[in-house]
Amino acid sequence: MASSIAVSFGMPSSSVAFSDSNFVSFSVVSSQSLPPAIRSWGKPISTYGTRRAVDVVAKAATVQIPSPSTHDQKPGHELLLFEALREGLEEEMDRDPRVCVVGEDVGHYGGSYKVTKGLAKKYGDLRVLDTPIAENSFTGMAIGAAMTGLRPVVEGMNMGFLLLAFNQISNNCGMLHYTSGGQFKIPTVIRGPGGVGRQLGAEHSQRLESYFQSIPGIQLVACSTPYNAKGLMKAAIRSDNPVVLFEHVLLYNLKERIPDEEYVLSLEEAEMVRPGRHITILTYSRMRYHVMQAAKTLVNKGYDPEVIDIRSLKPFDLYTIGNSVKKTHRVLIVEECMRTGGIGASLTAAINENFHDYLDAPIVCLSSQDVPTPYAGKLEEWTVVQPPQIVTAVEQLCQ
Repeated sequence: MASSIAVSFGMPSSSVAFSDSNFVSFSVVSSQSLPPAIRSWGKPISTYGTRRAVDVVAKAATVQIPSPSTHDQKPGHELLLFEALREGLEEEMDRDPRVCVVGEDVGHYGGSYKVTKGLAKKYGDLRVLDTPIAENSFTGMAIGAAMTGLRPVVEGMNMGFLLLAFNQISNNCGMLHYTSGGQFKIPTVIRGPGGVGRQLGAEHSQRLESYFQSIPGIQLVACSTPYNAKGLMKAAIRSDNPVVLFEHVLLYNLKERIPDEEYVLSLEEAEMVRPGRHITILTYSRMRYHVMQAAKTLVNKGYDPEVIDIRSLKPFDLYTIGNSVKKTHRVLIVEECMRTGGIGASLTAAINENFHDYLDAPIVCLSSQDVPTPYAGKLEEWTVVQPPQIVTAVEQLCQ
């Protein structure tokens, strides 16, 4: 049984629909047609100083994930993505008293995007610690706590704010295990929203995956569905390595049925979203849904694309990626990260180094433009890869 997913796309509210044997249906709907629980969640968020969050969800789309996924065949419960993150975090806090949460507004306010809602009341102010606006300080404090045996989860209200803690994340979090000769482990999770939102402005629309990917000693994963959000959250908390969990600001209200029983995903495995024969499309996070929208058009044109959500941005799952390249012999990478020095650039290099002999065409990478994200909605849309660009790229690669 395929389960329903709701996800924001930054597209007009006119209806678009598709179906094929692998990916069942897709439609764009206005926010007024969403259930009240979904419409009412995206409220302005008050926080320290002048920081505020804006309405995250103005429009949504309903997507059905592929029926072959094993977790769709089992009974379960429906959760929005931010609720799945919270459920995974809560399960780990129940399981391990060393797990704690640190960040701005994570306590009684429940987090800017409500990922930690209710946890302060359940676990107390020492395990769910509200902090001042001082990312470098509370991130450094969390790393020190990890050195003493705790397993802190650091919430960055926005990934862009964590640039203020880049020294702690790079020089301390990523390197202390090595520079201490293995005396210290740093089981820290750093998580929060990022990506191009809906007119959040340049400083709140940064795509910083490649910044963190370049840090030695750090693992990086990007969730794209409630199922993998929960599974990756639990895996990240249990890991003895520092992990950055990248969440997209427009996917928090994505809805899916997930299993009732406990599960933990691998931090180093990609997900096969749609098997195909003609071309391998590698993507992650929000672009997964732009790719799947393009896939319907491509199927109608006679193409059979294979879509892989790479999920693990460091290290890459070269086993899954390599097997796909050996089958299709063509690769298209679709990302929201910047073109210069982005995830796609690293992935292109890795594929060329390991699977060059299997390629029948040069690798093509579609990335966001190397500009600060404009505030104007139409200009913002132009900076990000759109489904028609994906269709055109596949047609050119498969000629």
